Amino acid sequence: MIVQRLLFLILPVLLSGCSTYQPTQVNDVCRIFWGDTDWYEDARRSSKRWGTPIGVMMAIIKQESAFQAKVRPDRPKFLFIPLPRRSSAYGYAQAQDAAWSDYRKETGHWSHDRDDFGDAINFVGWYTNKSQKRLGISKWDPYSQYLAYHEGWGGYSRKSFNKKPQLLSVAKKVQRQAEAYGAQLKKCSAKLDKSVRGWFF
Repeated sequence: MIVQRLLFLILPVLLSGCSTYQPTQVNDVCRIFWGDTDWYEDARRSSKRWGTPIGVMMAIIKQESAFQAKVRPDRPKFLFIPLPRRSSAYGYAQAQDAAWSDYRKETGHWSHDRDDFGDAINFVGWYTNKSQKRLGISKWDPYSQYLAYHEGWGGYSRKSFNKKPQLLSVAKKVQRQAEAYGAQLKKCSAKLDKSVRGWFF
């Protein structure tokens, strides 16, 4: 009887420790990070490594997955038969297989997972850094960075986005979100810095 009561008390704690954090207030970056300060530490580490502002990386991830760990593109159907997905995108950053493979090769970390937030935001930092080097896009320009992220470096060079007015609207949305996140971080980053484990990377 005592053992059963202990299991009843301990089991929810163990299960909660295994669950994946899913922020509910996705328009407020401070609430996102206070919900799991490890996310802030991951974002801060990526920003320091690659030089891309946290607000820009977070806005891209919000647009791509709304901070859902295992999201994939919908599968089209033909007469109720599921067809192959049009894209291999997966995880927080919706990274495709080829780009993820390049990222792992260049960083040398083969254990990276697309459904791990720390790995995903590091990928976004890596990608935006490459966009700056290859295309000359400022890391502080979320509008152009998102277009390069969505279209790929080749597509961006060909200006394929000019034929996609809906995508241009989405890029403006990402820009507004990045600006909002940046303003919010100015109000909470000092307290978050004090709360995370360690001051050095």
